[in-house]
Amino acid sequence: MSNAPRLEFMLNGRATATAAEPATLLVDLLRGTLGLTGTHQGCDTAQCGACTVLLDGLAVKSCSVLALQAQGRSVTTVEGLAGLAGKSDGALHPVQEAFIACHGLQCGFCTPGMMMAATGLLQQNPTASEAEIVDALEGNLCRCTGYVNIVAAVQQAASAMAQEAA
Repeated sequence: MSNAPRLEFMLNGRATATAAEPATLLVDLLRGTLGLTGTHQGCDTAQCGACTVLLDGLAVKSCSVLALQAQGRSVTTVEGLAGLAGKSDGALHPVQEAFIACHGLQCGFCTPGMMMAATGLLQQNPTASEAEIVDALEGNLCRCTGYVNIVAAVQQAASAMAQEAA
């Protein structure tokens, strides 16, 4: 039996309790302990953004956050995006739909992190300009798309989210 501290937090809208050693990174807890492999582990130095999740609604790189820092907080991963938008029965979040429609992905490795960074931005700034979108995605690297379609996807998602809110 482990003496690791107990960690209780909301994960994708559900109360979650587990144990986590003090040095465990949030990305390792999500992928390993909890089996949520949509959060990708890339550089382990907070440079690539593949591990981006929402922590209390703000985009963070989970490779630079200790799991215990999530105590009492809310974590949303790409697996929880649909629920964040109140979707169910296999429906997608507007950001997910826009990435598909605008071909904002190719190999898919960076896609979950890009989607989470975009969602965090649009929650904070639903009318983000193109420059603000580019700035918000700056910490997320993509080796395939050239970013044009990703920015277009975020713009389309913003429009769709505004229409849903109206």
